[in-house]
Amino acid sequence: MNWSDKRIKGLIENALAEDLEPMDVTTEAIVPGNLKAGATIRAKKKGILAGVFLAERIFKTVDKKIKFRICKNDGGEVKKGQVIARVYGKTKSILEAERVALNFIQRMSGIATLTNEFVKKVRHTKAKILDTRKTTPTFRLLEKYAVRMGGGENHRFGLYDMVLIKSNHIKAAGSIQEAISRVKSGASKLKLKKESRRAEFEIEIEVRNLEELRQVMKSDVDKIMLDNFELSQIRRAVRLVRKSKCRAKVEVSGNVNLKSVRKIAQTGVDFISVGALTHSAPALDMDLVIG
Repeated sequence: MNWSDKRIKGLIENALAEDLEPMDVTTEAIVPGNLKAGATIRAKKKGILAGVFLAERIFKTVDKKIKFRICKNDGGEVKKGQVIARVYGKTKSILEAERVALNFIQRMSGIATLTNEFVKKVRHTKAKILDTRKTTPTFRLLEKYAVRMGGGENHRFGLYDMVLIKSNHIKAAGSIQEAISRVKSGASKLKLKKESRRAEFEIEIEVRNLEELRQVMKSDVDKIMLDNFELSQIRRAVRLVRKSKCRAKVEVSGNVNLKSVRKIAQTGVDFISVGALTHSAPALDMDLVIG
């Protein structure tokens, strides 16, 4: 993760402005400007960490002289009561940065923790857990980083880095074959973003039933997404693809949860995308204690 990314810088500045401007009236009234202290950030629950380095960046944005020592790194497991980081500097600065830093690290660690729960469920299979674009507006870069810290993988970052033909695209084109044909005929006109690093766009198409799957299997696509299929349908779909000459990987999406993900993975699918990783992950509770 490039913590100097201008988007991250903007998120930090906006978050601090939201909480701090024009001033922390309580701290200004109570805490002498020259008073210094040490503080610890601790986990109040067991989980997987993400965003510790971002927390350091937030404290140093408030006060460059603050010393921040990381005790547990991103991607590592933390237990209840364990110290994540130690902070030393002006008490006033620590109090001003506290809530914003905790908000970021708690949110990101919550995503990493939930992702890791899904990853553990499918560990004995070939399936990979993917995220989606169902992210908090402007926080996608951080939330997808958190998914990776939890052991998951990133699907597309935006509309710019892969082709994903969905039902509305098919309606607009008139048919599945026409939608695929238009993508392939126009591929040479599409320009890749530098972030993609692909020689050409990956093409994925969403199907809603077995009939649509059979149509797509006649075309040369990279991935087929089974959207809201029942478990029995997923099994049939995987068998159809594997027995054919179709080279496409199979992804499952829709209504995936911790109770169902293992059985889905056992069907032999390649990928399982889970919107809940980013839109429904509970924050991992932490606190900061001075002294």
